[in-house]
Amino acid sequence: MDDTIATSRRIASRDTADLSSLGLAAAAAAIRHGDITSETYTTALLQRAGALAELNAFITIDETAVLAAARDADKARAAGAAAPLLGVPLGVKDSYLTKGLPTSLGLDGLAHFVPREDADAVRAIKDAGALVFGKNNLVEMSYGLTGHNARYGQVKNPHARDRVSGGSSSGSAASVAANIVPASLGGDTVGSIRVPASLCGVVGFKPTTGRWPRNGVAPISHTLDTTGVFARSVEDCALVDQVVTGEQAAEPPGRGYDVKGARLAYAPRQFLDLVDPEVEARFREVVRRLREAGAEIVEVDLGDDLGDDFGALTQTATWSIFFHETMGAISEFLRNHDIPTTFEAIYEGLKPELREVWKHVALPGGGGAISAEAYQTALAVSRPEIQRRLDRAFVAHGAQAILQPTTPCTAPLIEQQASFHIAGREVSHLTLANHTVSASSVGLPGISLPVGLSRGGLPIGLELDAPLGSDRALLHLARRIEGVLSAG
Repeated sequence: MDDTIATSRRIASRDTADLSSLGLAAAAAAIRHGDITSETYTTALLQRAGALAELNAFITIDETAVLAAARDADKARAAGAAAPLLGVPLGVKDSYLTKGLPTSLGLDGLAHFVPREDADAVRAIKDAGALVFGKNNLVEMSYGLTGHNARYGQVKNPHARDRVSGGSSSGSAASVAANIVPASLGGDTVGSIRVPASLCGVVGFKPTTGRWPRNGVAPISHTLDTTGVFARSVEDCALVDQVVTGEQAAEPPGRGYDVKGARLAYAPRQFLDLVDPEVEARFREVVRRLREAGAEIVEVDLGDDLGDDFGALTQTATWSIFFHETMGAISEFLRNHDIPTTFEAIYEGLKPELREVWKHVALPGGGGAISAEAYQTALAVSRPEIQRRLDRAFVAHGAQAILQPTTPCTAPLIEQQASFHIAGREVSHLTLANHTVSASSVGLPGISLPVGLSRGGLPIGLELDAPLGSDRALLHLARRIEGVLSAG
């Protein structure tokens, strides 16, 4: 923590415009030690949000309220308060209920809905002293991977305004990448944290499914939904994880973060089959550098003895669960939290292309609706088989994590987001989640790390998936890998 304090003091001594580059831990330390005030820091972030409004990263920012909260935090600090996130503003995906602040779920019909309660994760960060800076833009009902919202606008990639941000937690990723906020809460069902983290060049952490509270967050699938966080470093993700879960982690011995002794796996037949050549080259370069740094990396095959397609198995099972549970999950959420709408009204108000998707796969009787039998097969047969295959890497090969490119390509052009090319093949936007669905299918913790830029200046991500419940070990491992890669 001494390093983050020193960094915050150097930045605080310069122009306040530089404050926006502070990470979460550094900003919290600077406020806690009196190097800057929450009001000064919040004002700098508000100025940056205004300057970058064209990104469409936020649906709602109540400047008066967040500045008042910052002043209250400064008073609390002067009175001796020392909460871990005291006075630090965070973004919150607009699928999280926020008391007193509009929560749209990305829908036009809920533009003016103001909840009377906070989602559990929002309450946790507030209890730790954090401020809700604003509500991040998202795909309608979190149902999409590119960041397009018909009512609130396309979220643009901070690295290239003509590129998508990824989704569905689009504004959360973009606002962290653009230094508008140091961290933001998001949600991930099949990749909605890790995909935009990869495309925007930030760290995106999806905990073990169910480890973070989901109460008060608009759902898609009770089996797959996971809340999580974006930040610009693994340390900052770990800090939010500790705040939300209360799970303390012993500080590892020493200050170094090498990867000597780490045992990692990768599955080229499964995760390098349909990948942009530049993304594959960067991934192989990362594997080489980790080996040179002392990590043991083993090649595995997640297929069975007959050589079947692991990708097809995970895709079919995960999307079957996703689509089958949508209507029931949303309807229950609306009832339980007194949301002033119905599933039917939401359906009728969707943008035409999304309404067609729901009509086909999410409504009973749709041409692509998942039968009860197919759904039960996905839960009772496919998921255990997927877990068995992954356990071969974790148990039989002793791997602490499985590595793969987070997304098979860099951010597509906004004008081509529905259909684009990877390695010469035309694909749909669903392909962006090809590599993230495996962790989602069985609830594994996963994290996406930025590992550099393409020749065109677009971020490339590295995903690490780890065994169920090994979240703190994954965060520590990711921090070690981050340290090795940032040193080169």
